[in-house]
Amino acid sequence: NEDPCVWPALLCVIYIHIFSSTESQCKGKPLDFVFVIDSSRSVRPDDYEKVKAFIANVVSFLDVGQNATRVGLLQYGSIVQNEFSLQTFHKKADVLQAISSMVHLASGTMTGLALRYTTEEAFSEAQGARPAHVQVPRVAMVVTDGRPQDTVEEAAAEARQAGIQIFAVGVGRVDMSTLRAIGSEPHSEHVFLVANFSQIETLSSVFQDKLCADVCATVEHGCQHLCANLPGAYECRCREGYEINDDGKTCRKMDQCALGHHGCEHQCVNTDDSFVCQCRKGHILRPDGKTCKSTKSLFQGTLTVTVMFCPITGLDICQTVDHGCEHQCVSKPGLGSYLCICSEGYTLGEDGKSCKKPFCKNGAMDLVFVIDGSKSLGAANFERVKRWVNGIVDSLVVSRQGTQVGLIQYSTKVRTEFTLAQHTTAKSIQEAVSRMHYMGRGSMTGSALRHMFEHSFSAKEGSRAGISRVSIVFTDGRSQDDVSIWATKAKDAGVTIYAVGVGKAIEDELREIASEPDDKHLYYTEDLSRMSDITDKLKAEICQGTSFHQIIVSAEMSPGNQCECDTLIAFQNQATEQIRTLTRKHILSG
Repeated sequence: NEDPCVWPALLCVIYIHIFSSTESQCKGKPLDFVFVIDSSRSVRPDDYEKVKAFIANVVSFLDVGQNATRVGLLQYGSIVQNEFSLQTFHKKADVLQAISSMVHLASGTMTGLALRYTTEEAFSEAQGARPAHVQVPRVAMVVTDGRPQDTVEEAAAEARQAGIQIFAVGVGRVDMSTLRAIGSEPHSEHVFLVANFSQIETLSSVFQDKLCADVCATVEHGCQHLCANLPGAYECRCREGYEINDDGKTCRKMDQCALGHHGCEHQCVNTDDSFVCQCRKGHILRPDGKTCKSTKSLFQGTLTVTVMFCPITGLDICQTVDHGCEHQCVSKPGLGSYLCICSEGYTLGEDGKSCKKPFCKNGAMDLVFVIDGSKSLGAANFERVKRWVNGIVDSLVVSRQGTQVGLIQYSTKVRTEFTLAQHTTAKSIQEAVSRMHYMGRGSMTGSALRHMFEHSFSAKEGSRAGISRVSIVFTDGRSQDDVSIWATKAKDAGVTIYAVGVGKAIEDELREIASEPDDKHLYYTEDLSRMSDITDKLKAEICQGTSFHQIIVSAEMSPGNQCECDTLIAFQNQATEQIRTLTRKHILSG
């Protein structure tokens, strides 16, 4: 047994980490995994060592073995150099030793050539890849820092068509279009970009989650029926009798009857997962469940529904109950309800009784905050961001009928802090914001935008049809994944996005996130102490074009009411709901 600490100090630490906490995390998830490493002259020697450390860290959480995950590595410059193949090593320690021994090529950047070698040689059975029928996933990770000197599109497409799942990691001034041409789809799951080699280590935890985690258990996959894990991703599948829809998530019933194998004598009817046979009038189904026999009489039952109606006389509810309306109470004669309304220029408070002059004088919207909780922000500044969010919430008229607020925080993962449906008062939202815990890892803004688009504005999480959808995205630095795809999808779906950048936030990236025009939807300040300079303008913009709706409050029936039958309660509830509907349509007036 070799002493691992004869290796460079950084790799020694990584080796110890293997046996202390991560060795078992990828058990039962075998892969054929090949690293494709840019070793061109543009990569400085000290940065090359950082890449080696990053690769070693990724290897550290893989379950390396002949019957587990096999690891290969090639590096390229003007030529491709195979460092070790999938069949070379079956022990993690040997793989790490080989990584530490790599020597920098320091030549050109022939990325396309390296991709062709990956497809034709690195994943060949001769070099240790398992046969396709064994169905061991083939995964390649390409790490590059510059523009290739050859074309990559065709070579990358051939690799993907051969069943290789490609993760593309770019460092520095890499052209994002090149990374997208290399990486598998969806790009938000397979394409990553960091500003420099010092930040590449932040991706280690990202790939640990992707390559080892039960993805279906750790993300809100949205699969209607079944979620199947893939390396670093997932796939939605349907139960028997269903097929997947074009959205890749929901399922539709297969027309079992149309297949023509049902054998029903009279009529075939589709069910949730199969079909049943039915007979025409005057016939009943035989015990075989398929054929029918005639009958002269069928029992036909009669359902009688008795509705009790208990009228309420012209009782002025406002005069008989302690309504608590701050400004004015309006009775709804005959309905046992009342309505609190406010004087002009005021809006009804969260309690449905008090009145206030809010910043948003006419505010009805679904607003989702997307908050950067990455390590670069820092814990102290995160507390400032929380106070900034609460300041915006304080200007809103929060209620089920007014403005709803949701919030997600992101770093290398995305966490829903609370949904649109979760809180109905500004106070409870502000308390939830104050309780938020700082995540403090990487910065995956693209993943956060995807989550916002796919989940935060769904009916399941409380989003309402016909109400303005607004998102405020706060970030303090460059994203490690692509933001344009999911920002565009969200905007195309009708979400108005305000991008707020602080410090090292990249202006081009903020423009990709924000709705147009920029002067109304993009905000930037050098540091958090200057946030107040942009807050009032942001508040004014998000308040425009929304509408506030009044609230109906139902009075509880007192023991002295004239009619105390159970059906009255149901009637009152139904009538109250009708009044709410009319109020939303602005038919009622104060």
